Amino acid sequence: MRLATIKLNGLEEGGIVTAKGIIPINEINRRYDMAWEADIYGIIKSGQLEKINNWYRDGGREELEEFNSDVISIDKAQFAPLYRHPRKIFGIGLNYVDHASDLNEKAPNREPASFFKPDTTIIGHGDNIKIPVQSEKTTAEAELGVILSKECKNVERKDWLNVIAGFTTIIDMTAEDILRKNPRYLTRAKSFDTFFSFGPQLITPDEIEDVLKLKVATVINGKIYAQNFVANMNFPPDYLVSFHSKVMTMMPGDIISTGTPRATPIKHGDVVECWIDGFQPLVNPVIDKKL
Repeated sequence: MRLATIKLNGLEEGGIVTAKGIIPINEINRRYDMAWEADIYGIIKSGQLEKINNWYRDGGREELEEFNSDVISIDKAQFAPLYRHPRKIFGIGLNYVDHASDLNEKAPNREPASFFKPDTTIIGHGDNIKIPVQSEKTTAEAELGVILSKECKNVERKDWLNVIAGFTTIIDMTAEDILRKNPRYLTRAKSFDTFFSFGPQLITPDEIEDVLKLKVATVINGKIYAQNFVANMNFPPDYLVSFHSKVMTMMPGDIISTGTPRATPIKHGDVVECWIDGFQPLVNPVIDKKL
């Protein structure tokens, strides 16, 4: 199942993505007398995602494909971030050797290098990435996002899919010139407004045959800048979920942004995209606040 958040009548509402387009959860509730949460974060936090996905797989998908009204085509949809206020956003630094070379650093090989980002960084598909006045070199990074489905602690790697709501596309930004001044400035370099684009679709794990075979690409102005397979991560998604759950309790809707094949410098007028096999691309234009 694929979910998205779209802007309707001034509100941000969740919907199920079909071959015809997006059907709002509120419309599904009305037609089928359901009582599902109408926003994706609410669906995840309430534990309803599994129930909705079971309904979808047990005939709901075919019923939704028969909708002829109340379907919003993908090309006309106004997307919002999947949700705006997760409890935690983890970024994973230097999770591919190629990216480590960008910063003349050695990739961590014993434990992942993780950091937090605030929810005020969040934007969605089509929103502007804003290069801050404090930075002369900001970079963008396409990444695979992992979304937690439930409160959990001490998860073993073999059990990781039991606590996953799904996967998404992410573009993470860094004020690289600030970071180069001192590695202790990482939080500031990663935390400017608009520095975390998130969405447009959440894809449940049953839709992905093998997450390790997914190819992640950072794309700038329509050209692939860098790409790599998830299998080539130093610390794959199952390890990241297990590792962080043994540090702290993970909560429904927590996000792990798993690292980028390579970051690309961005400038005013650029268009940055995250391409992942089988996902709708995440696309964001760039503006420079100094101009």
